[in-house]
Amino acid sequence: MMLKKFLILFLIFSSFLGYSQEGEKKQNDDILKRIFFGGNFGLQFGRKTFIDVSPLVGYRITDKISAGVGVIYNYYSENLDGYTFNTNIYGGKVFGSYFIYDNLFLHSEFEAISLESQFFDVGKQFQDQDRFWVESILVGGGYKFLLGNNSGINAMILFNLNESINSPYRNPIFRLGFIF
Repeated sequence: MMLKKFLILFLIFSSFLGYSQEGEKKQNDDILKRIFFGGNFGLQFGRKTFIDVSPLVGYRITDKISAGVGVIYNYYSENLDGYTFNTNIYGGKVFGSYFIYDNLFLHSEFEAISLESQFFDVGKQFQDQDRFWVESILVGGGYKFLLGNNSGINAMILFNLNESINSPYRNPIFRLGFIF
């Protein structure tokens, strides 16, 4: 009799365990479906060489709101009549987007990048440093051209709200990026 009760309790308990694990799996699957990757990737070779590797990872908080972080890396080289100019630009960003209608969205981001003083310190503010940081607050909008269920190409027009003499971007900024 005791063995029968134990067996019944064991079967009931194990069925609850299976159900709760299924719920956790479904919740984890939902979280994973909301994560997206992408970024900007560009190559140009010739007299000028430009390499852009700027991956990002984001999270769809709701169907309309997403946020994320990204890493920025650019290599630029140019041959100028016997002199070769080359530099590395790197930094990071945090961003947020709000879809206002279908694939039309508003976008904002904070970006901080490190630049070499000898090439980019136009205002001569950082002459005693090899590198300096430039922060940009970018706002604007864009359109997501769908390539699949969750993948697409984002085309954006952004404006740098704190553009300065050392800003690497001039307004407006046109940007294309991939999301998958």
